[in-house]
Amino acid sequence: MTRLEQKMAALKAAGRKGIFIYITAGAPDIETSKRAILEAEKAGADVIELGLPFSDPMADGPVIQDASVCALRNGMTTKKELAIMKELRTETDIPVIGMGYINAMYHYGFEKFVTDFKAAGMDGIIVPDVPHEESGEMRKICAAHDFHLAEFITPGTTPDRMKETCVGATGFIYCVSNNGVTGVKKIDYSTIGQVCENARKFTDTPLAVGFGIGSPEAAVEAAEHADAVIVGSAVVGRLLKGQFDEAMTFIHSLRTALDEKYKN
Repeated sequence: MTRLEQKMAALKAAGRKGIFIYITAGAPDIETSKRAILEAEKAGADVIELGLPFSDPMADGPVIQDASVCALRNGMTTKKELAIMKELRTETDIPVIGMGYINAMYHYGFEKFVTDFKAAGMDGIIVPDVPHEESGEMRKICAAHDFHLAEFITPGTTPDRMKETCVGATGFIYCVSNNGVTGVKKIDYSTIGQVCENARKFTDTPLAVGFGIGSPEAAVEAAEHADAVIVGSAVVGRLLKGQFDEAMTFIHSLRTALDEKYKN
């Protein structure tokens, strides 16, 4: 089992919900982003989603767009992201899933990206700008190296497409709560909850709900039909404002709320 599979299995056995925390590599600066990962784990994060900054992050809202611009201005590159990953693995064993866009990976060489980042300690990748229908070769490469490639389901996913994407999914399935981009917003999570219920017909792979979660109350609501929640903008926004301690307190509040509601 991979680190991610072990973590999700342990959470399920304990009756707990997982917390994925997104942090942009290099924002607001390289050292702060590395420190944020380590402190997020202490505050209650189960998995880190390491943002790999890109100039046109089409799935991301204003906060993470700003973080990407900040990181790129700080000189962040794929090689520097790899160095961060290697350094993190000397200090933590928390599962880390990269989140980036295909242009940079293809420029680096996708198979080389997978083998290099796997060797550095990354457990998988989220690539939101490559649909399932076009990811066949990527899935083969990832499977050959025991490296998770996240699949997506949304409120608009048809039953046929849900079956196609879910049956072979590994690690976790990213359940997008609404149509649009990342960012804190008011969302009725009952819709994605029904999507999660439908997905259970096709897979036992853990389901993680993301997009819009900006409070402990929203996290509890989003987690009702899922195995984990994914939180990004609410943390990244605080880090960009220099509110490091507030960001960690927020993560801890998510952990507390989810454990009070769902822990066996």
